[in-house]
Amino acid sequence: MSDKKEADYEVGQDNIQIMGLDIHNPVFGVSGLTIIAFVFFSLVFQEEAGEFFGWLRPALTSNFDWVFMIACNIFVLFCLFLIVTPYGGIRLGGKDAKPDYSYAGWFSMLFAAGMGIGLVFWGVAEPISHYGSSIGGTAAENGVRTDWAPLGAAAGDAAASRDLAMAATIFHWGLHPWAIYAVVALALAFFSFNRGLPLTMRSVFYPLFGKYTWGILGHVIDVLAVFATIFGLATSLGLGASQALAGLNYLFGVPVSDGMKVLLIIVITVFALVSVVAGLDKGVKRLSEANMILAAVLLLLVLVLGPTVAILTGFFDNMVAYVKELPALSNWVGREDTNFMQGWTTFYWAWWISWSPFVGMFIARISRGRTVREFIVCVLVIPTIVGALWMTVFGGAALEQIMGDGGAALKDAALELKMFKMFEAFPLTGILSFIGIILVVVFFVTSSDSGSLVIDTITAGGKTNAPTAQRVFWCVLEGAIAIVLLLGGGLGALQAAAIATGFPFAIVLVLMCLSIFIGLTRERRK
Repeated sequence: MSDKKEADYEVGQDNIQIMGLDIHNPVFGVSGLTIIAFVFFSLVFQEEAGEFFGWLRPALTSNFDWVFMIACNIFVLFCLFLIVTPYGGIRLGGKDAKPDYSYAGWFSMLFAAGMGIGLVFWGVAEPISHYGSSIGGTAAENGVRTDWAPLGAAAGDAAASRDLAMAATIFHWGLHPWAIYAVVALALAFFSFNRGLPLTMRSVFYPLFGKYTWGILGHVIDVLAVFATIFGLATSLGLGASQALAGLNYLFGVPVSDGMKVLLIIVITVFALVSVVAGLDKGVKRLSEANMILAAVLLLLVLVLGPTVAILTGFFDNMVAYVKELPALSNWVGREDTNFMQGWTTFYWAWWISWSPFVGMFIARISRGRTVREFIVCVLVIPTIVGALWMTVFGGAALEQIMGDGGAALKDAALELKMFKMFEAFPLTGILSFIGIILVVVFFVTSSDSGSLVIDTITAGGKTNAPTAQRVFWCVLEGAIAIVLLLGGGLGALQAAAIATGFPFAIVLVLMCLSIFIGLTRERRK
């Protein structure tokens, strides 16, 4: 007997139609009104909002770092378990299901949605930050860490410092974040395609909570998913706006101000609206493919114009360092480098978790026809390798400059300007910087449009063909939240909002692993 028959629940049965809209009651109303109220009060009480967000992030990361660390380790181990067990042979959509998209289109969409702006923003900034002063939490001497003991690098050894900086960077963009996405995406795809349940977060928990999934408990789960998604997206949109404006200032002298950031967010949100209206296949898919081509062009240019040999050899060294340091970086007990663990790792895990409803549902929608094993390998392992390559090319080129004689300006530059400062040492500086700006903008658009599609699906009770006006509403609201968070506290406020919404959802995802296991076990018995 299928879960759908057991549940006796149809997609949209709780929906109501108002003025041409098809919304899920009460998820749409509670989510929309709460977020609108948040935007209003954050604009009216900007000073108070800034103080609150300034307190919120360190409060969460210092008290609940162990929750994020344990949860994300569980996700990685669970995904590896599915790869090597017979559960990996189960096909999403049934044994006769065929993939809806080619590998090229599939990879383009999942990668553009899964990492996006973050890779461009942190590709240069994060390795430099770790090399200079992050891990260990005390001052550096001549740009080289002298207190690497917690993770085992030799004191004063520049090469060891570089390897550890790259290992820590890849750690934040490797197996752990993609395991978070894989768990959510697999759960949604399996219970929707194999069990016929609505493509919404509550459906995943039917094996655990039964009929209560369709009541208040389910409403709470879906509302949490909406909050996590929209604030996680707002963080990325804020990062993207800051970096794009820094690049425009660097190339064309455009003034850097809150007003210009707001204008930039508005303009790019308009582009996202066009893509949202076009739909998944005509808008999001084509834009994602164009985005990946542009990213590949920039990657190849940096590789060819930069220290090519050092970058290529560094990739293998970085992967070895990542595997070697993975146990220490994943450990949360007795860590002396709490500044690094709480300030970087805990924030990242919360950010990825807040993104997981959005990215997970988006990946689920495009993954019908894949086996569980194929799905996990492609969503977990391959993006980790590609992300490591990206970080190696950009971070490796930047560290070569830092370790040489000409890296002072790069080291001292603001986070959002570091990539453009790195390009100053390359031929074709202007072209590289212009491509970088365009890439940030397009990543901005693909994140916003695909995020709007996902939030709309959740708030429409699992419907994937809800009226266009609803997608437009959520796209506009994402931009509004990014604006008020920037005005109310800048980057710190954005990060605090992502952590606050990611914390409760971390518990939801742990329960999701159990629900997936129960569902796959029943499927094998069938």
